[in-house]
Amino acid sequence: MPDHIHLLVEIPPKLSVSQFMGYLKGKSAMMIFNQHANLKYKFGNRNFWATGYYVSTVGLNTATIQKYIREQEKQYQIEDKLTTKEYENPFKGSR
Repeated sequence: MPDHIHLLVEIPPKLSVSQFMGYLKGKSAMMIFNQHANLKYKFGNRNFWATGYYVSTVGLNTATIQKYIREQEKQYQIEDKLTTKEYENPFKGSR
């Protein structure tokens, strides 16, 4: 997805969700900046990741959520094709 990611992770009970997310976002941002140095200039002192996140617990429906995550890219591509429209230049005229 161009603007967000889905993760299904299992964290040990000794870690809070906020600790895990802080570690994940911090380390991944450092790894991305190390591998793609040009992004440091693009983002400067701003954060690479958004400040928030959404978390939900998974009970017996783990397989359903795994399927949902796997199919997100396909669904995004389908929706993108449906909403993509070629717009004509309104200033071009038909003369």
